[in-house]
Amino acid sequence: MLIQSVSQLIGHTPLIDLQIDIPNHSHIYAKLEMFNPGGSIKDRLGQYMIQDGIDRGKINDSTTIIEPTAGNTGIGVALTTQQHGLRTILVVPEKFSFEKQQLMKALGAELINTPSELGIKGAIKKARDIAANIENSYVPMQFENPANPAAYYHTLAPELIEDLGQPITAFVAGAGSGGTFAGIAKYLKEQNSATQTIVVEPEGSILNGGPAHPHRTEGIGVEFVPPFFKEVQIDQTLTIPDQAAFSQVKQLARTQGLFVGSSSGAALAASLQVAERLPQNSRIVTVFPDSSERYMSEHIYD
Repeated sequence: MLIQSVSQLIGHTPLIDLQIDIPNHSHIYAKLEMFNPGGSIKDRLGQYMIQDGIDRGKINDSTTIIEPTAGNTGIGVALTTQQHGLRTILVVPEKFSFEKQQLMKALGAELINTPSELGIKGAIKKARDIAANIENSYVPMQFENPANPAAYYHTLAPELIEDLGQPITAFVAGAGSGGTFAGIAKYLKEQNSATQTIVVEPEGSILNGGPAHPHRTEGIGVEFVPPFFKEVQIDQTLTIPDQAAFSQVKQLARTQGLFVGSSSGAALAASLQVAERLPQNSRIVTVFPDSSERYMSEHIYD
């Protein structure tokens, strides 16, 4: 395959039928988003949000792009803004992985760190403060931009239908900004209203009503309910402890040769729980958002 730009490699990632012990003789299929050129599902979002900004006249050749991010969205945004020659400032809480921050810098983005204890809310406030002082700047703001769920509604969700070619019993996925889950769940419900939609969070996230507190699982977990959830039916919310998520990360490497991040481990742990209550031979689809290589400094396999 001959290409002229890495942007041509975004999307159409593999869907794997996991060869593991699954309750009730069901199947768990996982979309392997680490095969995107920037290494994560957020390449889709970065490309879609920047193009949406261009199409709506929010971005021109001299616009400065500013975005608060835990890491993967920043990489996805920088991958696209690099191609357009746009100055990019990414605001990242200090606590997130060293590797992701280095990758953002490698793509030419400028990084500004905010205190870990302020969480993503602190990064959002800082990004808006910076934008207020830079003329012709644009903050895509993944946490409230309708282009976020739209990116997955128009790309990843149709791929799942095409890849599997059979009815999906349940869709299980983590929520950070909430766009991935909301966009895919909405599309799948439109195709088949019987498909169950299950959102996954780590302990320390608030969707199930627990108190907010730090957690090791990166990329998912919310400090506020994503606005995108107003537009989608959520059948169940599962809270997965860090220990369960990291246990699945290790097992996937040792038994399946899959190097995935902790949010993928949480998605698999939740999918196995869902399989226990579903009928025999159910088809459960989930998403593995990224790979473990960008978390080695976090001792992901320890």
